[in-house]
Amino acid sequence: MATPTPLAVEDVLRVNGSRRFAAALAAASPFASLADAVLAARRIWLDKVDVTGWLEAFAAHPPIGSTSPSVSKWSQEEQSAALSTATDSAAQELAEWNARYREKFGFVFMICASGRTAPEVLSELKRRYTNRPIVELEVAAQEELKITELRLAKLFSSETPAPFTSAEGHTSQSDKAADRMRIIGAHLGALSQPSTNKAPEITGSSNRTRPPITTHVLDTARGSPASGIEVSLEVWKDASSRPSFDNKDFNGWTTLGSSVTNNDGRSGQLMDIVDNVTPGFYRISFNTSKYAPSGFFPYVSIVFEIKKSQTTEHFHVPLLHSPFSFTTYRGS
Repeated sequence: MATPTPLAVEDVLRVNGSRRFAAALAAASPFASLADAVLAARRIWLDKVDVTGWLEAFAAHPPIGSTSPSVSKWSQEEQSAALSTATDSAAQELAEWNARYREKFGFVFMICASGRTAPEVLSELKRRYTNRPIVELEVAAQEELKITELRLAKLFSSETPAPFTSAEGHTSQSDKAADRMRIIGAHLGALSQPSTNKAPEITGSSNRTRPPITTHVLDTARGSPASGIEVSLEVWKDASSRPSFDNKDFNGWTTLGSSVTNNDGRSGQLMDIVDNVTPGFYRISFNTSKYAPSGFFPYVSIVFEIKKSQTTEHFHVPLLHSPFSFTTYRGS
């Protein structure tokens, strides 16, 4: 097996257009495997790159359906299915909706388009156009991460001869199948080879790169992340009962962890990183009184249930807050 070599910032910028991301991933290299690189990329993108970095990465992509000569080879390959299935009318409609989307959200429509037809892309664009900007920003960031993972696989396969290519230097059909399995496995967190590039702040034993439960807070009145908000995560300690409107046992909760949101509105780690989260009822609370002393809500608590069939899933429970209203949703 070839000795891993460090990644250059210029190479990583082909994968993801955020300079902060590229510098951090290059600094974390070399990686023993594609799986290690993907795990590091996820951690950096989700935990280290701010909104400005996300937008910089989005800006490096052409609109879906673009036929400009300046479009990179990788973008052309990723959009090939959409371009080959687009009729003249579909291409025109796609261009019109791309423009409407950019006008509303301020950035290009982000979607991992590999293998997706023009009708599929257009349908998804129309569906996501109805999102609120703060919701759509996070959806777009997740799509950028998918693209980043696929491009990392291309970078490894083109620049690291072993173990991704055959001895003759040409990729065999079995190698291609193995590559696809590596990509899919890495994306689902199924590849668990030991890594020498794990971030020191991560605790717990898991294939995940972040805790099963995470949150962030956005100030919808200001249109910006809400920093300095105290956050706590609790679990209902009595497995034989359930919290309910009629249950007045306010001492039935056990604290798992607490943190304060940073400048991007993200909380720190609220629980250990584990493969399987314990099923049950959880409560995440936000001390909004210090952030908005004149607001109507002194604090906000959100109770949610993780079922036995969901223990391997990720639960992102954000707070969208203003002085006189709040809302939440289950993110990814």
